[in-house]
Amino acid sequence: MEENITKRTTDTIDTDLEKALSLGFSKEDYSLIQKKGIAIDTVEKQLTIFNNGISKIVLDKPASINNGIYPLSKNDAIDLAAFYDGVKDNYKLNKFVPASGAASRMFKFLCEFIAEYDPEKESLNAYMNRTKENSLKVFLVGIDKFPFFKAVLEETKRDPKYAEWSKDLRYYHFIKTMLSGKFDYANKPKGILPFHQYDDLIATPIYEHLKECTAYASGNGEAHAHFTISEEHLDSFLDCIKDVKEGIESESGIKLSFSFSNQKQETDTIAVDNDNKPFRNSDGTLLFRPGGHGALIENLNSLDADIVCIKNIDNVSHNNIDTIALYKKALLGILVRLKEQVFSYLNRLDNGTVSETELQEIFAFAKEKLFITVSGDVAKFTNENKIEYARNLLNRPLRVCGMVKNEGEPGGGPFWVNSNGKLSLQIVESSQVDLDNKNQNRIFSSATHFNPVDLVCSLKNYKGESFDLKQFIDPDTGFIVHKNKMGRDVKSYELPGLWNGAMADWITVFVEVPIETFNPVKTVNDLLKPAHQPM
Repeated sequence: MEENITKRTTDTIDTDLEKALSLGFSKEDYSLIQKKGIAIDTVEKQLTIFNNGISKIVLDKPASINNGIYPLSKNDAIDLAAFYDGVKDNYKLNKFVPASGAASRMFKFLCEFIAEYDPEKESLNAYMNRTKENSLKVFLVGIDKFPFFKAVLEETKRDPKYAEWSKDLRYYHFIKTMLSGKFDYANKPKGILPFHQYDDLIATPIYEHLKECTAYASGNGEAHAHFTISEEHLDSFLDCIKDVKEGIESESGIKLSFSFSNQKQETDTIAVDNDNKPFRNSDGTLLFRPGGHGALIENLNSLDADIVCIKNIDNVSHNNIDTIALYKKALLGILVRLKEQVFSYLNRLDNGTVSETELQEIFAFAKEKLFITVSGDVAKFTNENKIEYARNLLNRPLRVCGMVKNEGEPGGGPFWVNSNGKLSLQIVESSQVDLDNKNQNRIFSSATHFNPVDLVCSLKNYKGESFDLKQFIDPDTGFIVHKNKMGRDVKSYELPGLWNGAMADWITVFVEVPIETFNPVKTVNDLLKPAHQPM
């Protein structure tokens, strides 16, 4: 038997090598592809995507209140949160935080300032007037309000010439110190940066997420948080957690555990030049790039949890934990109630004794409560086919997504999408839409709500088995992005986004949550904004 297995493995390698050579790759290229754990069929599909392009999503209409989005009053939120608190100990919970991104965009305008400004040739006011740089003005006006101000200033003052510097030079060197040396904020992950000040505690996003974790993602006295990070930043994350873990546990009475994972090499994608030929580095090797946050569906797929809360690393609030926890628990309460009903129906379908009336009840639930499009021909199906059709409608991962009212934020939102005549609820980014099409542009622009990335997810089926989340990805919803490498244009393929195409075939429910639950930090100046106040 071992010989047969070995022969099949050898035959597979020979076949893959033959295909690689037929695609124009060398044996060295094939060795690199194999080392990264990427199937040659995957590389071939990606090259086909570059050559054929990616079809844009077809929007039917924006999701809106009572037409794809559930309203949620504060009283309802309180009731749902109480329900969730009563049942949460029955589930294995986890909080999933994508946290590998560097803070380069957060400090972009300051990096540009240091690169462009010559303090010996012009004043700061002249520079700001010349460049119309309002972000720098805001930063300087609020400079002493940043949680890192004292530490950076202290380091800046170590220069023996500090007392001789003009005000402009002091500002200049403060920013330069912040972006270099031991601070080097633009090259560090957001998760470990100082975001908020609490008396004598300077809080990082990691601290805020761990605190949130104990507030709404705990069960049986324990809370679990999972961060996806870059491998080289592991020690920094561990140090941040070590500094605050004991204090959070003492304050909350909840035992905290945490874990990490890295974006897997096999999710990297091949890059090409403008002629769609594989891009090669200066040493002749193929260039592969990370596949974007959609690659994290693999990491999510590896979690052993019944229910997972997903939230971006930079969406953390200062002194607003009670409001955030209330509405997150409300979303979790909705998820649990819907999940219990779905499981009840699936168990009844398995019994094989479902009546026509019960089938109609199931289809009505799918349509009215889950906003699932039910085929107009279902009445013509045989009873056996109706049961199988109902099972396929319901036996999928379930997500409940908080949506905030659109206040002009860039990014995606909730829409009804038309795919081959079938409507479904999806979170859609602008890059997925043909905005040159007037009708599609009009629909996208008329969205009433915005996606804050506030998801709670059920990852196991009614038999207690984990879904294989890779089976629910829409492979046609990736992105082609344009970059620059060594002064040359390069195109790379990003996998379907984690909460976009990677979850396209999930059961999706949208719920309106208040704006005060959404506090993203996209630029450093966002740290100056007070948290949204409760309505």
